Amino acid sequence: MPRSKPNNPEAPPNDSQLNEAMTETPFWKTKTLAEMSNEEWESLCDGCGLCCLNKLEDWDTGEIAFTSVACKLLDGDSCRCSDYENRQATVPDCIQLTLQGLREIQWLPPTCGYRLIDEGLDLYWWHPLVSGSSETVHQAGISARGRTISEEGLDVEDLEDYVVDWPMRVGEERD
Repeated sequence: MPRSKPNNPEAPPNDSQLNEAMTETPFWKTKTLAEMSNEEWESLCDGCGLCCLNKLEDWDTGEIAFTSVACKLLDGDSCRCSDYENRQATVPDCIQLTLQGLREIQWLPPTCGYRLIDEGLDLYWWHPLVSGSSETVHQAGISARGRTISEEGLDVEDLEDYVVDWPMRVGEERD
């Protein structure tokens, strides 16, 4: 019986290949954020949607307050941007997260994959890269799913009525 080549995508992996894949250290444990490819960088987003919530800044103290009002492009069910590739054209103040920006932004939730890796910590069990499912972030109660309203049609003056503290307490018992 002929053996399949190790890199043949049509052949099922053999036991040796499975063992090798299972012992391979994930990229986020071996690379710094600066060393990651764009694809690896993008995959660190857990899809929680918390970055897409409107925030208010106290001009006197610099304190940031989250609201439960989501960007008009946030899909409330998937917690993903509905037009990711063109988001900055539609929402000019949408932040493109970079390594430098990551270190300057104080409001990233404590569970943010970018923040965790930058701080030398590991990803949580529910992160899609660990669990293999984009649903676990929602099942764990980490995401904004079911907690937001869209900014569409909302007067910016009314944002103060929607201030919440749960985005910085994600992972704790839900409200």
